[in-house]
Parts: sequence; C-alpha cells; structure tokens
Amino acid sequence: MKRAAVILSSALLQSGCGGVQSALNAQGPSSAALKALIIVIVAVCVVVWIAVMIVLVAALLRRRDARAVPDHVLHRPVMAAVAATVVVVAALTVVSFQATRRLAPDENAAVTIRVRAQQWWWQFDYEDADPARAFRTANEIHIPVGKTVRVTLESADVIHSFWVPSLAGKQDLIPGRHNVLTFRADRPGIYRGQCAEFCGLQHAHMAFLVIAEEPEAYDRWVQVQRAGAVEPENPEASAGKTVFMTRQCAACHTIRGTQATGTTGPDLTHVGGRRTIAAGLLDNTRGSIAAWIADPQTLKPGNNMPLVPLPAEELRQVSAYMEGLK
Repeated sequence: MKRAAVILSSALLQSGCGGVQSALNAQGPSSAALKALIIVIVAVCVVVWIAVMIVLVAALLRRRDARAVPDHVLHRPVMAAVAATVVVVAALTVVSFQATRRLAPDENAAVTIRVRAQQWWWQFDYEDADPARAFRTANEIHIPVGKTVRVTLESADVIHSFWVPSLAGKQDLIPGRHNVLTFRADRPGIYRGQCAEFCGLQHAHMAFLVIAEEPEAYDRWVQVQRAGAVEPENPEASAGKTVFMTRQCAACHTIRGTQATGTTGPDLTHVGGRRTIAAGLLDNTRGSIAAWIADPQTLKPGNNMPLVPLPAEELRQVSAYMEGLK
C-alpha cells in the first residue's frame, strides 16, 4: 500500500485535463451564435438595471407629496414599465429562437459519432456505412476542422449532458432516448468538454477532449484508430500483455487484435495515444496509469473499476503495455 500511495501522489501532481472550456471562446458557428446571445442578454439586463436604478434614485429624491398627484399620472410609469417588459421579453425570445436554430441537426454531416455516457466516462463510436471501417474509442474524440460533426447521444444509466462550450451548446443524454447535436470547429485546437448534468458522485470528474485538426491529420488518426493494437516492442511490455490477458482486465476491456473483448470498461486498443486517462482525471503518463491500476477507488471513489491487486513487478509490466498502445 505504501508503494501505491507513492505512485498515487506522483500521479496527482501531474494531473490535469488541458484544453479550452469557455462559452466566450467561440470556435464554431453554433458556439458563436450562443456567444452572441449571451452578449445580447447581458447588455439588455445592464440597460434594464441602469434604468431601474435611475427611476429609483429619482423617486427617492422627489420631494413632492405623491398624494397630491392624480392617479392617472401615477399609473403612467407603471404602464410604461409593463410595456417595456413585454417588448424586452418578446425580443429576447425571438433572438433566443434564432440562436438555437443554429443547433439543429444536420443530416449532411461529414462525421457521425455515437456518444454513450456512463458513470463516469464517455464511449465514442465512429460510425460508417461500412461496419468494417467503424471503430470505438473513449474520453477523447478527434474531428476535422471545417467539417460538420453529428453526434447521437444516449445514456447507459442516468441523465448526463454533453457540453463542449467552445463548440456547441448543451444536450442531454437520457436513458431510453436518442438526442442529436451538430457542431463544427473552424480552427484547430483542443477543446474541453464536460458532463453538465449532475450524474452522481464523480460528476465533476467526467470530462473529455475534442481535438480539432486539419483534415489530413484527422484522416491519419482515423487510419490508426481503425487498426488493431500494436504488438509490444520490448520484453517488459510483452510480459504486461500476458498479465493483462490472464487477469480480470481482459474481462472488462477490449483491445482489438487480442483476446480481450470485454465491454464493461473503455476500449483500450489505443489508450496510450490519448492525452488523459480516467475521463480527464489524470494526464496520460506511465506513472498515472500505474497509479490508476494500483488503486482506482482512491483516485475516483465510486467508479466501476474494481481493485485488482498486482505485485509491483506486474504493475510495472502492465503500465508499460498500456503506455505502448498507441
């Protein structure tokens, strides 16, 4: 346990999930429409607040006895305020409707991804007309810059919410229902996404990354993802593969091209090429992988990965194997 604690402390020092996460850093048409809506609403609220403050100060400074003022004169400001409220609310409703139209599904999307949310990680299936060209990954998606991406959303357990503030608005993932969201990235970058609906103990640790890259780079990434797992290049990693296949790991995880075909946990075929592990909890380093395997419940209490006791040597071997799956 002392060794696990040392590894855990080292991993936590390295932890973090990079990427931009701000609705004001709009990098696509959907997020730009929502940003404009935010600015309009804030501006209108500021003007209304200033107007109310002016009227309040004027009323406080007024010396005249209100009882001497005719009723119809007193009613004029009230009627004006009611009329102004109706106009403002109606205008904001129209503006909001126009903004949300930009989030409507696009059937002509270049990329279609089926997103399945689980407590507390994300499964991403890249769909294709040819099933042999489809593939699965987890907690990190790549998209081509300038191309519309269509995501179909579903949940395996409770209500979650898919939100990439820099690229699109929120959309819920509801058990038994399929929702759809489309978005586009206009420039390359790493954008952080997050579950935006409280979904349990580790809701705050349910993040993912969207990597927007030029179409050529995206195509290269897709070719790598469609291939099976690479074979270990050194004896330590080869021994780690043996440990993985003979322990409980292979019953919960899939590594394409091997005998591991479990579906309970994330697909690990190319886990070594991802930037983070545990849904954005830790940077993807060998130390972090070892810490996660050694004691996942300390790092992320309540998650569904059981503790698999491994001797120190086997822990090193498995972490070497995981690191090499790129």
